[in-house]
Amino acid sequence: MALILASQSAIRRQMLENAGLSLEVQAARVDEDALRAALQAEHATPRDIADALAEAKARKVSGRYPGALVLGCDQVLSFKGGIFEKPDSLDAARAQLVALRGRAHQLLSAAVLYLDGEPVWRHVGVARLTMRGFSDAYLEAYLARNWPGIGSSVGAYKLEEEGVRLFAQVQGDYFTILGLPLLELLNYLALRGEVAA
Repeated sequence: MALILASQSAIRRQMLENAGLSLEVQAARVDEDALRAALQAEHATPRDIADALAEAKARKVSGRYPGALVLGCDQVLSFKGGIFEKPDSLDAARAQLVALRGRAHQLLSAAVLYLDGEPVWRHVGVARLTMRGFSDAYLEAYLARNWPGIGSSVGAYKLEEEGVRLFAQVQGDYFTILGLPLLELLNYLALRGEVAA
């Protein structure tokens, strides 16, 4: 099976490789900001935004690789009806964490598989996370230790790292939280006969 990951996400690549899949990485050249803004202007739901961004990436790369399965992914943080983007500064990371402190939010991780320019499978995994009411002192120490690494994650945290200490409760699949509904993807690939069942 030729599997192409239309993303430069190191954690997604690592999850797929750890599951025993061989893959090639080809970043999709998609203007995510413009697409996200257009979808928000149309009042699309966070779920639809995640799915549309994942599909745009898969579609873009699929056209260049006939016969290959191309995986597009995207993750959206949904909070109070809006969505968060990756923080582009330390101040933006602080603002996100202050907004989320003591409250619940959702992470939606979308995955879309394309084959020969057409979608053949899609899934949006949802996890619900509740942050604890951490102190300002802890917040500043956390930012000092983890910036700029957390700038690559919506919500300014990585659950697989110190970000786990920010949470009081996590409901949902761990892989979905990391950015890929891996179990559902592997089940589909097994049904297709692409991986051993």
